[in-house]
Order: sequence, then structure tokens, then C-alpha cells
Amino acid sequence: MKVATWNVNSLRVRLPQVLDWLEANPVDALCLQETKVEDHAFPLAEVEAAGYRAVFAGQKTYNGVAILARTQPGEAETDIPGLDDPERRILCATVGDFRLLNLYVVNGRAVDHPMYERKLAWLSRVADYAAAEAARHARLVVLGDFNIAPADSDVHDPELWRDRILCSGPEREALARFTDAAGLADCFRMFAQEPASFSWWDYRQSGFQRNEGLRIDLILASADARCSACAIDRTPRGWERPSDHAPVVATFD
Repeated sequence: MKVATWNVNSLRVRLPQVLDWLEANPVDALCLQETKVEDHAFPLAEVEAAGYRAVFAGQKTYNGVAILARTQPGEAETDIPGLDDPERRILCATVGDFRLLNLYVVNGRAVDHPMYERKLAWLSRVADYAAAEAARHARLVVLGDFNIAPADSDVHDPELWRDRILCSGPEREALARFTDAAGLADCFRMFAQEPASFSWWDYRQSGFQRNEGLRIDLILASADARCSACAIDRTPRGWERPSDHAPVVATFD
């Protein structure tokens, strides 16, 4: 089983890139974030023509999540108990014998912004849901754009980002509680990786060309999922009009 996560920053704009990437990287399931397309306009025909089935939850202009899979995803959920959130940020579905939880975590904007506290509360509530899913499904994989760099090794300049949004202590602590509550591990850090490995680079100031990035796109998995490999595919970030994120891919035995 091979799964991937990719914040595409508008599926309308980057559908050709998604289809090209899938042709070159035929994963069993691809979780997308920031699709930014309402459900009635989701490009289902194009996805199915590429050999994939899909479940999705979208909204106009902002947010939006989707799971594309070789087999039809089942038991899809987009709203979770105790979380009153009209934004389409959560999509959970079963693919084969894996339970996939696709997340587009609240950004938070700045540590002194009201959205920051909302981010922490949102993560806490979703952590409860993830823990409940882990209790029901032995092979749970949580993946998506977490908008948190887990450690200084995931940041191009830790001092520059110290105590700033995406890298603050409370965000990292919330992420650690999330993984602990559901019994998950960061797949990327299970294996030796090149230093300065990132999944997001700012469009400004030649961030990608300078490799001034953050690793905020994560794949977390239960022990029973048996992850055997995990890597970031930087290639699409170098394409014309790319997303500011790169896909992350994990293989499970």
C-alpha cells in the first residue's frame, strides 16, 4: 500500500499536475488539501478517467479536502463529534484495510491572533477523534498539511522561526499530544533522511530555489500499518505555476 499527501493549493489550477504526477507515481491513495472547489464542480470524470475513485468535501475559494484511490473509499466522514466547523478541513475514509484521515489543519495566522487559539482547540478536538479511530482501526494513517513543523530539524532557519506561527512551542506540543493520543509515529522520521528536507517553500524571495522551507506536510501512522518507506517528492515544486507544497509519499507493507 502506497499513500501520499499533497496540498495542491487549488485543484482547478493544478489538476493537470495532479494527473501527471499520478501517472508517474501510481500510488494507491492520494490525499489532497486546499482543493478550493465546491463539490458540484469537483473534476470527478477526469479523476476516474485516470483510474481513480474519489471522495471529497469542498467549498468555494478556501480549504477543501479529497481522497483519490484505486478502489472506492468507503465509510467517509467529514464532520466529527464535538467539532462545530463549517470549513472543509477533515475527510476520513477506508481504503482497503487502511483507515485514512486527511487533514488540512488551521493555519493560525500568528501567535497573537485569535485564530491561533482556535488552531490549538481544533487540534485537541481532532486528536480525540483520531484516538477513537485508532481504537477502531488497527491500520490508521493520518496525513495532510498540519501547518506545524514538528522540530527545529524541520525548519531551514530555526532561530528566525523561533516562537513564530508554524513553529511555536504550544503548536508543537499540541502535535505531540495528537500523535501520542492516537498512538501514531511520524513516518518520515522513521528513516534516515537528507538534512534540510522540507515540504513547503514560500513563493516569495525564491524560497524553493534557496531551499528555505519547512516540513509541515506529515504522514503519521499506527504501528500496525507497518511503514517501510517515506519520502518527499520535490519534483512538482519545480514545475511551472506549482503549489507551494510538495507531495509526501509513504509505503506500507
